[in-house]
Amino acid sequence: MNPERFYNELVDQTALFADAVHAVDQSAQVPTCPEWTVADLVAHVGIAHRWVSVMVERRVDRPISHGDADDRDIPTDPDGRSAWLVGGARRLAGAIRDAGPDTAMWTWSPVKTAGFWLRRITYDTLVHRVDAEIVAGHDVTIAADLAADGITDLLESFSVLPTIDSFERLAALCRGGEVVAFEATDDGGWLVTGGESGLRWEHGRNVTGGAGGADVTVRGSAADLLLVLTRRAAPDLVEVDGDQQLFATWLDSAVF
Repeated sequence: MNPERFYNELVDQTALFADAVHAVDQSAQVPTCPEWTVADLVAHVGIAHRWVSVMVERRVDRPISHGDADDRDIPTDPDGRSAWLVGGARRLAGAIRDAGPDTAMWTWSPVKTAGFWLRRITYDTLVHRVDAEIVAGHDVTIAADLAADGITDLLESFSVLPTIDSFERLAALCRGGEVVAFEATDDGGWLVTGGESGLRWEHGRNVTGGAGGADVTVRGSAADLLLVLTRRAAPDLVEVDGDQQLFATWLDSAVF
């Protein structure tokens, strides 16, 4: 998807997040992030936007502390909190638009551009929007193409993170050479293979080709797949053919 879509989605996903947390008890636990309250979720989303904004504005070549982000005081009134959240998203989208998505800067990915952050933070915001909507009891919907690209972003993260930090469970995924296929009934598929060197994957509308020798095939709409793979919905939302335990192990291990 092009950068313009991400500029809009970053703000739109944040607005949906702000709407979901607007009237709920800020001390309520978030069932999909059980160690966090709603207030923690709000702080995570809003401060992450400002942290990345500062890095983009400075064109940093190394990470900065989250404490270096400005405008970190979260309003206590619901309207002010919503404005603060959306304001952070608009600032980040504007900073990347002004810099240009191809501008070189530090990231934890091999992709060292501001555009990496635009995409990554959009999907982080989307997933936490789902968290907030679950707490608020709102219906959760995700556009098929956005969900499909979110799955690609997730697999990219899984392949990179064990190479830059200690993600032991993530690094162990499919280490024995197992093959996992994810088939979106509305937007393509992903064939993931493992080994000692980590995860490798292919993406395309016909890439899984009827499981293509996969040990397990997981099938559903792109939105349902994304919700299950990010552990925001129960596995019974999707169809699982083949090695059920392999997929259970995937869900237990694919966390960051």
